[in-house]
Amino acid sequence: MTAVGPADRYGRNADADARANRQLRIAAILLGALAVIGIGWYGWHSVVDSKVSAQVVAFKAVSDQAVEIHLEVHKSSGTVAVCTLRSEDKDHNEVGRKDVTLAEHAKQVDTIVTVRTTARGETGELVHCGTAPKN
Repeated sequence: MTAVGPADRYGRNADADARANRQLRIAAILLGALAVIGIGWYGWHSVVDSKVSAQVVAFKAVSDQAVEIHLEVHKSSGTVAVCTLRSEDKDHNEVGRKDVTLAEHAKQVDTIVTVRTTARGETGELVHCGTAPKN
């Protein structure tokens, strides 16, 4: 009786295995390159498109119907920014929201915004700030 090797038993040979390994390696390299390109594109656009940054410097409830929010915005000169501000009560319910358009040509804008509320506001928060949509 003669010994039967695995290649004879299962019908595979070394050349087929080498071809399959080469094809898998090429597919993995292509998918890796596409992933790197996609991540780079996303990172580039998230950095380049964020021409506006903002922060709340301070806030205070001036009455049961209003909260004053001191907003500091950094942007390119000539860029029109739109910032959304809100106030919440002590139970974290939203009691006021306001969109503020900042069209000043300065690179830094400090402004105090009054947000009208339906109940006493305990917080003054920045929800979002970005460039205004172009008409």
